[in-house]
Parts: sequence; C-alpha cells; structure tokens
Amino acid sequence: MQQSIEAIYEKGVLRPLKTLELSEGQEVQLIVRSKNQIEPSQILELAVEVYKGLSAQQIQDMTKHENYKEDTDGNQRPYS
Repeated sequence: MQQSIEAIYEKGVLRPLKTLELSEGQEVQLIVRSKNQIEPSQILELAVEVYKGLSAQQIQDMTKHENYKEDTDGNQRPYS
C-alpha cells in the first residue's frame, strides 16, 4: 500500500500531519521531498505561462536573444 502524506520535521523526527494507516511496528520506506520543490510536470506549466498572451512576433523576439551573451564591453556575442 502506498500513502502520500505531509509531515513536519521537528527535533530530529518526522511528525505526520494526519493519521497513518499502519500497524504498530510496521516498517516503511520513506522518500522525502521538500514541499516547495517543483515537480517536473510543473516546470512545463510554468514555461507556458512565460509566453502566455504574447504574439508570435514577441516570442520570436524574446527567443532570438537566448543564444547570445553580453561581453564586458556590452556587445552581444553568440554562445560558443
């Protein structure tokens, strides 16, 4: 059985925020993930938001600058 729960780490111990469906003494395996960590699926959703409401020309103008960096003199140079 798999359960997804939230917990708080206090004084060296993880304290579940809801009752677990476990037998007393039952061993479990934990995968700890920070609550504010972004999931891979959320990255795409956030990327879409960057371009939301922009015209095709505005997107093209934005993305053409992604392949260039500014040197110490303020000139645009292609990434190598």
